Amino acid sequence: MKIRVERQDGLFHFVGKDNNGTEIHMDAAEKIGGTDKGVRPMQMLLYGIAGCSGIDVVSILNKQKQTLDDIAIDIEAEREEGKIPSLFTKINVHYTLKGNLDENKVKRALELTFTKYCSVSKIIEKTAEITYSYSIEN
Repeated sequence: MKIRVERQDGLFHFVGKDNNGTEIHMDAAEKIGGTDKGVRPMQMLLYGIAGCSGIDVVSILNKQKQTLDDIAIDIEAEREEGKIPSLFTKINVHYTLKGNLDENKVKRALELTFTKYCSVSKIIEKTAEITYSYSIEN
């Protein structure tokens, strides 16, 4: 795995590119001179949890022969106040799943994701309490 991040226009606007040419934009908050041309680095961690766990859940449900029509992942997170660095303290990941799904299999998929498979959450759980919830829509 290899990436390169280069500063663009402005003080804090960066573009990252992986070896496949996929780009991401990062920037700082306006209050410290950012220009809102990208996501904040701490938000990138939350996107990482959503993407990593989402891939796991879809994969596990497919292996369980579940019919997953759609999935959306919402994350709410809290950070330490008045500290530098300001680490995450609490993160809740909520999954909205659509399809003809066995609730026990959904529960098992989420459990496996957070106890065994999602590398991003396993790193972040060392400093933050990560919880998850779900809803199933037919």
